[in-house]
Amino acid sequence: MERKSRLFVIYLLLLMSCQEVTKKGTVDIETKNGVPALATEETLYQDLDGKAIALSSFKGKRILLNFWATWCRPCIEEMPSLVKAKNILEKEGYVILLASDESFKKIEGFKETEPFEFRFIRYNGALVQLNIHALPTTFIYNESGKKVDEIIGATDWDSPEIIKKLKEIQ
Repeated sequence: MERKSRLFVIYLLLLMSCQEVTKKGTVDIETKNGVPALATEETLYQDLDGKAIALSSFKGKRILLNFWATWCRPCIEEMPSLVKAKNILEKEGYVILLASDESFKKIEGFKETEPFEFRFIRYNGALVQLNIHALPTTFIYNESGKKVDEIIGATDWDSPEIIKKLKEIQ
């Protein structure tokens, strides 16, 4: 019984020490001049050619930023509905970006084998820095660059409810 107690205490100490590291490693996503701080850091996102992308460069457009991974089945399963939504939402002033923290090689390999026409980008940080603990996770930004919604989990993107919700974002 004493051994179980010791193991439990060790487990708790490890758990608490891991949480402290995570807190220190978080990124402040508060706004600076009305634009999310992440949008002003040009090195966080890159296109597949390695060029830096700042979310602030899309000011005046609404952004649907979908975080996904090549190994994530729900991420891939939601992509056909996201393609349909993309065709509708681009007419509404949306930019659709699919961000992965995987290597350029993995993202390119996926792009070559799958028929999805998206603007794939690479996120250069750790997803936990954005408080992303499940994939897919999608951030919605309004035309001013403010994050106004977060959707966790696979979504039926072309459903009338979601399309209506996204069209109404100001």
